Amino acid sequence: MWLSDNLGIGLISLGLLLLAIEILVLGFSTFVLFFVGGAALITGILIQFGIVPDTALNATLFVSLFTAVLAVFLWKPLKNMQKDVDPKKASNDMIGHQFILAADTSAEQPAIYQYSGINWRLVSEQPIASGTKVEVIAVDVGQITIKPCA
Repeated sequence: MWLSDNLGIGLISLGLLLLAIEILVLGFSTFVLFFVGGAALITGILIQFGIVPDTALNATLFVSLFTAVLAVFLWKPLKNMQKDVDPKKASNDMIGHQFILAADTSAEQPAIYQYSGINWRLVSEQPIASGTKVEVIAVDVGQITIKPCA
């Protein structure tokens, strides 16, 4: 079988695939695939250089061992790296969008506005009468904050 004859290359390939999924798809949000992928990569390299005998048992043992070692030494630094997030809100192309308000809205009585196939909840700090031209000033999940146009 190809995998048993090329265990080192298979582990290197698996490690690179897991690292790519963790970084590119999951955005480095979980570290599990990073640890397992790194361990598979290290084990595959050691098998290729003949340092570790190329058996399935050794591969499993060393991948498990390196996963634990990577988790112990890298968990805290990686977790601290995730805390360095820019507090600034991401810009949104809806901010500045203007439209005519179809229903009265206020802080106590939000209205609904359909935009791009989604029903958005409209909120405003001040009461705004229907028929007023308004502008989007903030966007949150399912909610648009509006103000009257000047």
